[in-house]
Amino acid sequence: MKPVLFVLAAGMGSRYGGLKQLDGLGPHGETIMDYSIYDAIRSGFGKVVFVIRKDFEADFREKILRKYENHIPAEAVFQSLDKVPEGFACPPERTKPWGTNHAVLMGKDVIREPFAVINADDFYGRDSYEVLCRALIRLEGRENEYCMVGFRVGNTLSESGSVARGVCETGSDGFLTSVVERTAIKRIEGRIQFTDENGQTVILAENTPVSMNMWGFTPDYFAHSGEYFKEFLRNGADNLKNEYFIPLMVNDLVTKHTARVEVLDTASKWFGVTYLDDRQGVVDKIRALIDAGEYPEKLF
Repeated sequence: MKPVLFVLAAGMGSRYGGLKQLDGLGPHGETIMDYSIYDAIRSGFGKVVFVIRKDFEADFREKILRKYENHIPAEAVFQSLDKVPEGFACPPERTKPWGTNHAVLMGKDVIREPFAVINADDFYGRDSYEVLCRALIRLEGRENEYCMVGFRVGNTLSESGSVARGVCETGSDGFLTSVVERTAIKRIEGRIQFTDENGQTVILAENTPVSMNMWGFTPDYFAHSGEYFKEFLRNGADNLKNEYFIPLMVNDLVTKHTARVEVLDTASKWFGVTYLDDRQGVVDKIRALIDAGEYPEKLF
């Protein structure tokens, strides 16, 4: 049984101002997502599931899903504010989505295999998909054992400004002990650093693993996540900006020793359009990868 790739794309319409404006960064208008699907196919993934908003379903099927026909089975599930557990209700004033882990919950009725979770607009690189696919194949039939790709922080920085990253700590066994969101990480005079909550400058080693929201789970994760979402709603639904993020769920499982998360190393270099000024750099990096033979001139 091949693993599933689960793509978080519900924010796509608002983020890009409509699907028709999905940014073509490859030489034939390929989006970052196209490269992700291509990498997933050649790494051994067997299906793609997208989580999107219902209001752009028709557009998404026409412009996105159709291009993957005859390459890999693909389907869509839908995230919306009213998808909450029985006995709960969305506050009428809330407009902000419930967050990335709520988006993951939308896949519980269609995913039966070990699965990877990625962002639609991040370029993760071929090696990261190969590493993750191999790990997920090993997890077939197991429970409470998950994984994440820990990108080396030096491979994830923007040349246009600082970035926020989930900085990971691991035990000697290579399993996650904590992931803490750190903001304003940047390279200054050759050293990668951020300022912590006490105002102290913290230096990060080049190979420090960070989360780029590239996770590997088995289907039992949905049950844990559904229960924790109820807890989240009991304690914070009235805060209209609270979001149910994947690291929040993972940290809870790890600290309570409910599950273990292996941190997988990758040599891949992440990139994405964090700032408008990043766009041309991304175009150039994709061009360089094509010239080096990593990708064909035209993907699909």
